[in-house]
Amino acid sequence: MDFDPSWLLIGLPIAFVLGWLASRFDIRQLKLENRQAPKAYFRGLNFLLNEQQDQAIDAFIEAVQNDPDTQELHFALGNLFRRRGEYQRAVRVHEHLLGRGDLSRSDRERAQHALAQDFLRAGLLDRAEAALQKLEGTRYENEARLSLLAIYERSREWAQAADVAQKLDESDQASYATRRAHHLCEQATERVAASDLPGATKLLAQAVELAPQAPRPAIDTANLQLRKNEPAAAFDTLVALSETAPLALPLYAATLQQAAVGAHREGEALALLQRRYVESPSIDVLEALIALGGKPTATAEDPHPTPRDGYIAHLAQQPSLVAASRWLAGERFEHEQFHPQVQRALDQATRPLMRYRCAACGFEAHQYFWHCPGCQAWDSYPPRRVEEL
Repeated sequence: MDFDPSWLLIGLPIAFVLGWLASRFDIRQLKLENRQAPKAYFRGLNFLLNEQQDQAIDAFIEAVQNDPDTQELHFALGNLFRRRGEYQRAVRVHEHLLGRGDLSRSDRERAQHALAQDFLRAGLLDRAEAALQKLEGTRYENEARLSLLAIYERSREWAQAADVAQKLDESDQASYATRRAHHLCEQATERVAASDLPGATKLLAQAVELAPQAPRPAIDTANLQLRKNEPAAAFDTLVALSETAPLALPLYAATLQQAAVGAHREGEALALLQRRYVESPSIDVLEALIALGGKPTATAEDPHPTPRDGYIAHLAQQPSLVAASRWLAGERFEHEQFHPQVQRALDQATRPLMRYRCAACGFEAHQYFWHCPGCQAWDSYPPRRVEEL
């Protein structure tokens, strides 16, 4: 059968018309999708402003499906998932962003930072640590270091915490000298537990040099000197500390008393404790005085006071259930057979008053903490008991 050229003349216009119609359809479809994406995006923003997070997430998911190449939509969606506690979904969004080859350096750093925040909020500290370390040398470097420092401190990895704190100190953003001294003291405590006293001594010497005004390095040094049977050195360390940090004396008054006894320097200790007690009365300082056989200042009414009368003198200055209980413990009652029951009740009532309380979060403990177990703040405990606050 011969080919008829007339069919070609008929077919070419038809093909042209079909191609034109197809292109018009594609353009209309593209315009429709472009209109739908902004509408969904702005609808999501409107839900966010009205604090309707569920509806905002649905709108942003729709916007991402319509325009999967838009980074801002992914960031908005990932942040919403994180705020709602849907950390796995937030991680998937930010890992998807990091997997794209066309992502700019700025957006890649932003996605890496967002991914680290997802892991932090989810409590996946190992994965958060790895993600944060990749931010070294970026605009998020200092923020990442702060987060790493918090991770290392929470997990008690003091050597790594010390390295990060040193980098932060060298960045001149703020001074981390006292915090670095705490890290050295924590490492020294671990060395003492491992019976490495020379290593602990070296670390504490570095801490004292780094933060000479901070009380902890000197207190820990004095305790270590007592452990090494060097009471005279411990006493000298605490006497020097009483000049630089007198308000912290309640924390080391008992150690000072013990060192004074070991060094046979009770008279010097009594004079120091009496002077500081007059300036700032404290039950811990008073008990160190009493342990040394110290007496409060004599008065016309009582020219020959006994050491236990210090509790009465303390009560004259400020009401204290602790001081009253300690004084009553040595008194004789008219019905002495009931004394043990009364004393047990008083001891139970005073036990909460002898706690320390974090000024940042209110966490209370019988032990004094330099690093609050509740809020992880440093130096947030006043050096006084709850009753004296």
